[in-house]
Amino acid sequence: MNYRKLGNTGLTVSEIGLGCEGFVEGKEERARELIDAAESLGVNYVDLYTSDPDARSGLGKALRGRREKFVLQAHLCTIWEHGQYKRTRKIQEVKEGFQDLLERLETDFIEVGMIHYVDSLKDWEEVKNGEVMKYVQELKRTGKIGCIGLSSHNPQAALAAVESGLIQVLMFSVNPCYDLQPAGEDVDALWAESAYASHLVNMDPDRERLYEVCQNLGVGITVMKAFGGGDLLDEKLSPAGKALTVCQCLHYALTRPGVATVLSGAHTAEELQASAAYENASDEEKDYAGAFADFPKISWEGHCMYCGHCAPCPKGINVADVTKFLNLAKAQGHVPETVREHYAALSHKASQCIACGACVRRCPFKVDVIKNMEEAAALFGE
Repeated sequence: MNYRKLGNTGLTVSEIGLGCEGFVEGKEERARELIDAAESLGVNYVDLYTSDPDARSGLGKALRGRREKFVLQAHLCTIWEHGQYKRTRKIQEVKEGFQDLLERLETDFIEVGMIHYVDSLKDWEEVKNGEVMKYVQELKRTGKIGCIGLSSHNPQAALAAVESGLIQVLMFSVNPCYDLQPAGEDVDALWAESAYASHLVNMDPDRERLYEVCQNLGVGITVMKAFGGGDLLDEKLSPAGKALTVCQCLHYALTRPGVATVLSGAHTAEELQASAAYENASDEEKDYAGAFADFPKISWEGHCMYCGHCAPCPKGINVADVTKFLNLAKAQGHVPETVREHYAALSHKASQCIACGACVRRCPFKVDVIKNMEEAAALFGE
């Protein structure tokens, strides 16, 4: 298993994480099966959004004696009422829900306390200026949570939260179909058939900016919905009109700026093992570029996907990294120090480009690589 830094939190997390879908099925027995598999695979990041008391208790029992081996991302503002999940912003319910969470997980500390499901700018403003933010900040000050996170499907709301400096971790839905859709408050619209009725071109700029700002500000992204609920793996269900593999979906998410871990919504140990197999997959198995270029309904023409097909450069330039640093700087409006340092560490700079065009001919998305190298050389000064 490979591990990454979770933004600036100081936490080191596995590239493949464990979502909580399986915890609600079979409760204690299934939770133990999944945690056993996670431990053996080196998966150390676990998300728990459900307020189902049996699922919480089941996970707590499964973690007995090995709690320190896992980084928990658990959600506030989600409670259990009349036998079903409910999102809440009522502070007393939030407090009672968090206390129930700690008791059932048999712990006194959560590494990432996630403000649950903020999908509108209005909701974010209310959370930011209300009792919920005061409470989570108190939890952080008193050591009940290690850092503050937020989950969202709306890039505009998420960006506002990230740029506020109040959150350190963002849980966001990332996959090659969602990334085409504009910001909105209705999460169901991301997957509506009508949203893919016309030919779609390139990533939504709000989403692209969100990932780049997270990278620049050190806000770690934990990915949900990488498989689109499984639809991306099925040609008949995929809005793209073509199926992707597990490895391709994971690699797409893990190559977005800011991403630290992808949460596998595994229902069984075998499904988690299938996601963890990404770590030993070949470059050919991970490669999504060819599949994307052949999507009948979607085009990324002119848009760098950081897929690496431009390599090898006769001058040794890592074109994908140079382009990523260029885009990060352009998104910020200046060159952040961390981006400058990463660029400076490259063994070959954009100024060494001889405009031979080999990379352009290999690019599945017809990116003007030469122009990007010229811009990068001018921006970074070499």
